[in-house]
Amino acid sequence: MFSCATALSSPLAGIQPAAPSSEEPYLLEVINVSKGFPGVVALSDVQLRVRPGTVLALMGENGAGKSTLMKIIAGIYPPDAGELRLKGRSVVFETPLQALQSGIAMIHQELNLMPHMSIAENIWIGREQLNGLRLVDHRAMHRCTAQLLERLRINLDPEEQVGNLSIAERQMVEIAKAVSYDSDVLIMDEPTSAITDKEVAHLFSIIADLKAQGKGIIYITHKMNEVFAIADEVAVFRDGAYIGLQRADSLDGDSLISMMVGRELSQLFPQREKPVGELLLRVRDLRLEGVFDRVSFDLHAGEILGIAGLMGSGRTNVAETLFGITPCDAGEMVLDGQALRIGDPHQAIEKGFALLTEDRKLSGLFPCLSVLENMEVAVLPQYAGGGFVQQKALRALCEDMCKKLRVKTPSLEQCIDTLSGGNQQKALLARWLMTNPRILILDEPTRGIDVGAKAEIYRLISLLASEGMAVIMISSELPEVLGMSDRVMVMHEGELMGTLDRSEATQERVMQLASGMSALH
Repeated sequence: MFSCATALSSPLAGIQPAAPSSEEPYLLEVINVSKGFPGVVALSDVQLRVRPGTVLALMGENGAGKSTLMKIIAGIYPPDAGELRLKGRSVVFETPLQALQSGIAMIHQELNLMPHMSIAENIWIGREQLNGLRLVDHRAMHRCTAQLLERLRINLDPEEQVGNLSIAERQMVEIAKAVSYDSDVLIMDEPTSAITDKEVAHLFSIIADLKAQGKGIIYITHKMNEVFAIADEVAVFRDGAYIGLQRADSLDGDSLISMMVGRELSQLFPQREKPVGELLLRVRDLRLEGVFDRVSFDLHAGEILGIAGLMGSGRTNVAETLFGITPCDAGEMVLDGQALRIGDPHQAIEKGFALLTEDRKLSGLFPCLSVLENMEVAVLPQYAGGGFVQQKALRALCEDMCKKLRVKTPSLEQCIDTLSGGNQQKALLARWLMTNPRILILDEPTRGIDVGAKAEIYRLISLLASEGMAVIMISSELPEVLGMSDRVMVMHEGELMGTLDRSEATQERVMQLASGMSALH
C-alpha cells in the first residue's frame, strides 16, 4: 500500500472497505442493470462479475454500452434498474466520490486532468495535505507524488505543469492518480490509446503488480493483442446487451470479433484495384526548427501514403505543417506544378487540404454543440452572405453526408458528445469531406474506436482514394498502416528514415526504421 495515501488529509481517511463474504468470490457484481437516455437504450439487463487478482477485458463496438456501465459502477450515472454488489454487499453510488470511498477508481478514455495545475496537484486534488495553518503543504504533496511515481517507475517531475506534458505522459499521470487511491477495483477505459509500445509494456507490468495485490481490473480496449496479452476473462457487450463471458485462453481473434459484431468481418482492409494517378504534391527538404528536418516525399492522386514512427518522431508535426498550423521554416512544396506556401489553415483549406486531427476531443470536437454544428463549421463561410446563412441547403448537405458515412445519431440536433467514438470520428470526417478536399490528412483516424467502426473508416478511406483523392494517413497501429497504405514513410526523431513500397513494407522493416536502427538512402 502506498504509504502517503493515509498520510494525506483525504476523504478516504478512516473509510474501511467492506469485509469480504466467505460465500462470495467476487469483488464486484453487476446484476441485471439497465440504463436509458432520451431516445436511446444504452444498457438492457446486463451483468458483469470481477474476481480478485484478475483482469476482466470488456469488449464491444462503440455504442455497445461499455463506457455507460463503467460510469454507473464509478458513480457518475445512476442505473435505471438492477443492482451493484461490492464484496457481496449491495451498494448504491450517488456520486463518484462515494464510489472512490468504497474502493472503485476509474481511468477515463478521455483525459480529465487540469492542464494549468502540476502533476502533484492533479493527483491529490481534493485530498491535499494541510499544514498546521490549514494551508496546502506543497512539500508533502511533492514528496508523496515522487514516491508514487517512483513506485510506478514513471519518470516525471511532480512539479511539472500537466499542460506541458505529451498526451502519453498525461495518460501515465491518469494511471498514477487512479493507483493512488489504492482501490480494490480499477477500471481502465482505453488506457493505451495514446501511449507507445514501451509505455504499454510499462502499464502491463503495473497491472501485473496490482493483480498480485489481489486487485480486480476491468480493462476496456479495442486492441485484440492487448486482450490476449493480459486478460484472464473476456466479457462481450453488443448494442447495450450482455452477450457472454469466456476465458481469454479459450478465444481467438476471429471468434472474439464475431461475438462483438454479431457477424464475420471477412476483409478488414479493402482492396483497391485502381492504380494511383498523377503526381499531385511534391515536398522537398521540409524543416521545422527543432522538430523535424529534410522531410521529402511525393504524393499522387488516388494514393494512400502512410506515415509511421514512434512517439516523438515528428509525424503529427509534419501533418500540422502541411496544413499551416505550424508553418515550415524551410523547404519547398509544389502543388500541381506550382510553388505552394501555406501560412495558415485557411490557406490550406483553400488549396484543397483537410486535416483530421490526432485528438478529437482536444482539437476536433466542439463537445457542447450538436452534430449539425460540428459538421457545418468548416463550410459555413460558403453558405453565408449578406448577414444570412443558407441553413436549409447546409442542413441538406449535412444530412446527405451523414447517410453516406453511416453516422448513427438520433438527429442532427443531438449533442455530438453523446455519440460513440466511431460516430464522432465519422462526423468529423464528414466535416472535412464537405470542403471537397484533394488532399486528406488523417492523424490516428481509428484511435479509440471499435473493430466494426474501424472497418467502416477503412472502407471510406479506400473509397475516397479510388475516387482520386490523395490520402496521408498517420497511425500508431502498424497493421493499419501496412494494410491500408500504398507506400509507408517512416520517421525517427524528426528524420525521415525511408519510404517503403507496399510490397516491401513489413512490421519488422518498419520497426527497424522507426527505432533508428537503419535508414534507407
